[in-house]
Amino acid sequence: MTFKFPDSRIAVFAREPVLGQVKTRLLAALGEEGALTLYQQMLARIGACISASRLARLDLWVTSNPSHESFLSICNEMNIFVQSGDDLGQKMAFTCNHTLVAEAAQSVLIVGTDCPVMDAAYLDSALTSLQAGSDVVIGPAEDGGYVLIGMRRLLPALFADIPWGSDRVLAETLTKLEALRLNYHLLPTLWDVDTPADLPRLQTLNPSLTHYS
Repeated sequence: MTFKFPDSRIAVFAREPVLGQVKTRLLAALGEEGALTLYQQMLARIGACISASRLARLDLWVTSNPSHESFLSICNEMNIFVQSGDDLGQKMAFTCNHTLVAEAAQSVLIVGTDCPVMDAAYLDSALTSLQAGSDVVIGPAEDGGYVLIGMRRLLPALFADIPWGSDRVLAETLTKLEALRLNYHLLPTLWDVDTPADLPRLQTLNPSLTHYS
């Protein structure tokens, strides 16, 4: 397959689809089966988006069980890796190190599975920004976090001492970028799916995600 950015990688962070252990903040609204179904739909959605875009190679970074059928359905087994680290920051730093150093990629994007509105054009903008010289590119989330982060070189300081899961993630990251005097680019702000209040927005997608309740 020919990619637009053959020397870049798009790393998707994913949890193993285990009943009762994914989208836990939605369990009260959807139940264990509904939350699992929605999670698998969003995982499949971002995987299909990246594969169809032909922008860059898809790497899947998973919490456990890299041979899970849901993972193998969207990614080649040789491109599925297990996350390493005690918190999200350490895991992302490890992924960046592996991709930029061990794989010798020129740039890497890290995305999750929680932002179903992310599309190929958004990913293209991120990779184009890095190719044009940005040290870091970030896709802000409405909740104060981010749905995407990309870079051209290893910057472990960006992932240290960040209050993961809070509404301060983006602000703290931007403070670090300013302190390091890095050239960064912010993409348009997107929304992700974390709480029951986010669920109605799934109906606005095309195709919509409504077959989980």
